[in-house]
Amino acid sequence: QIDGEKAEGGSLYDDWDFLAAKEINDPDVSKPTDWVDEQQMDDPEDTKPEDFDVPQHIADPEATKPEDWDDEMDGEWEAPQIDNPEYKGEWKAKRIDNPEYKGEWVHPQIANPEYEDDSELYAYDSFGAIGFDLWQVKSGTIFDSVLITDDEAALATQVAAFKVRAEGEAAAKKTAEDAETAAKEAEEALKAAEKEAEEEEEEE
Repeated sequence: QIDGEKAEGGSLYDDWDFLAAKEINDPDVSKPTDWVDEQQMDDPEDTKPEDFDVPQHIADPEATKPEDWDDEMDGEWEAPQIDNPEYKGEWKAKRIDNPEYKGEWVHPQIANPEYEDDSELYAYDSFGAIGFDLWQVKSGTIFDSVLITDDEAALATQVAAFKVRAEGEAAAKKTAEDAETAAKEAEEALKAAEKEAEEEEEEE
């Protein structure tokens, strides 16, 4: 809870690995060798078209050998390569539903012999200290009145006391801000009056 309102919740048992798992995979059971877990397969009736295989690049048909090209000096001239507009990529057979598909195989679970329950996993004689690991873009956050308890009555009492104090702090803050605003407005009014008086003297 933050300021007496629930902000997040969880369980030390479900969200952390403090205890060994209650159940584990049965070591005596393994996935059958004939288990089919591929939901789709290549269509055996789909065949690659005879004209499908074409090179990815071809010689530029618009390229011409430069007039100053010397075969003896420059070697045999070859037209630059360009992307083949007829190239369709790697051929892949159409995919169809696999009639042998049995679904995802789930490993059977058994009770973990190493599991030991601990109903007081959260309990310590003294927590010693607590830490906050967070990232924020605005400074000025204050952390105080931190309560760690499993006593609902104690929580309710502390929350009520905190709200009374928080209301008093909020009222004091507003009074201070109002006083600061009033002082700033008075200062600005004084400066404006002085400026106006100076302008009148200059006109005379």
